[in-house]
Amino acid sequence: MKNIAIIGASGYTGAQITSLINAEANLSIQGLYVSENSLDKGKPLSELYPTYSHISLCLNPLTEDAKHTIVATADAVVLATDHAVSLHLAAWFYQQGVAVFDLSGAYRFSDVAQYPKWYGFTHEYPEVLADAVYGLAEWNCEQIGKSKLIAVPGCYPTASLTALKPIAHLLTDVFPVINAVSGVTGAGRKAQLHTSFCEVSLTPYGVLGHRHQPEIATQLGQEVIFTPHLGNFKRGILATITAKLKSGTSTDDVAKAFQYYDSAELVTVKHNQFPKVDDVVQTANCHLGWKFDEATGYLVVASAIDNLMKGAASQAMQCIKIHFDVLAEQ
Repeated sequence: MKNIAIIGASGYTGAQITSLINAEANLSIQGLYVSENSLDKGKPLSELYPTYSHISLCLNPLTEDAKHTIVATADAVVLATDHAVSLHLAAWFYQQGVAVFDLSGAYRFSDVAQYPKWYGFTHEYPEVLADAVYGLAEWNCEQIGKSKLIAVPGCYPTASLTALKPIAHLLTDVFPVINAVSGVTGAGRKAQLHTSFCEVSLTPYGVLGHRHQPEIATQLGQEVIFTPHLGNFKRGILATITAKLKSGTSTDDVAKAFQYYDSAELVTVKHNQFPKVDDVVQTANCHLGWKFDEATGYLVVASAIDNLMKGAASQAMQCIKIHFDVLAEQ
């Protein structure tokens, strides 16, 4: 039985992973935490999310005493916190010997020079960053098992990389074009006018400047053009990707490349059949659909995930299970 502390449990992702851990027989929740100045401290999680009425835990303030209690009693900590907050918390818990599963972007780049540009801060822990592993579960299983600091990928990169990595060796130097649409939960629980459900109409944002573009490019080893969109639905992501493949590539070559996922429990691949968001909402699954035009060499692949699940909480759960080998204990 592994004991997990969850910091930032009042947010959509924090609440989602709380529910997942609570339902897992081989895991237990050490405690739920929010910042000391949070208006939610002291409240039951079920007061914020009635759908989790079966979870009786309250949200505790993350005091210095609470941090030391976590170190003494928890096997791991999940950080569902802001990037700048995770930067310090992840390093501190890691240095205390606690496994860290960070859902922010504070440890996703190995290059410290990326952080001032994309996250607005200087990375203060290069020695900790050097030990961090990118937690794309279907691709980095061995590394996730060995490291005590897992940087869980962003939701858009998860959808995009799951689609593109199998065919990376077939790509030309023509940048793949990724058009992806997310539900409004991707903007977080904090109230903002431009992400209010009633104000949202399908629109692109962060054009040619979104921080997930370099994350995708770094992990793919290939530059991409990435355009995110905000849609007026609650949750889910659909990424539609157009890629130019090498001359002489056949449909069979593409099919063979996607066979990488034949043994992947959570990834479904279909030829000439494309997914929709409703196929994956409230699940840990990724559905891929693709079609290749041999005459032009263009591949279109669509990737559908739930942004709060495969794009965040359930992928963190995959990483936790891989790291602690929970599946082998069942």
